[in-house]
Amino acid sequence: MTEAEQIRQSIEGAIKFYTEHPEKAVSADKAAQVSWQGGLRFRAEGTNGAIFLSDMPKDVGGVQSAPTPGWFMRAGVASCTASVIAMRAAQQGVALSKLDIAVDSSSDDRGFFGIDDSIPAGPLQMRMQVSIAAADGTSPEQLRAIVEWAEAHSPVAEAVRRAVPFTTEVEVG
Repeated sequence: MTEAEQIRQSIEGAIKFYTEHPEKAVSADKAAQVSWQGGLRFRAEGTNGAIFLSDMPKDVGGVQSAPTPGWFMRAGVASCTASVIAMRAAQQGVALSKLDIAVDSSSDDRGFFGIDDSIPAGPLQMRMQVSIAAADGTSPEQLRAIVEWAEAHSPVAEAVRRAVPFTTEVEVG
């Protein structure tokens, strides 16, 4: 069985299961636990031993020892969308020969520093560039349709585009 066939079978099995048991489709996502490492450096830990370190640029007091949290957000959008594109292609029997994604953004640092509260602290806009090809002569229209479908169904990209209810609990001590 090819990798694409295994992906397709797994997706079909999940769709069948959640169609038959919609009450089991909603679950809590695994928490990302972050610990301060000193200065502006942080260590995030996740499931299966996943670890990433973040730091801030020197011009805001960091030491640039690791990527910024904003870069990880953009990387999350890119990698999640790439995963969904690959899944959708496998589902449709399309053999991809190339899939590269870049996500960039622009920001106004006055919002980040609280200089002007009318300016958002986060990105003002984000842009995703997808370079995709298929080995089997799939039409450009079909490849674009796969990308459009995946962009709409990528959990991370969709969460960035939508206002997600967000709460904060503070424990002091």
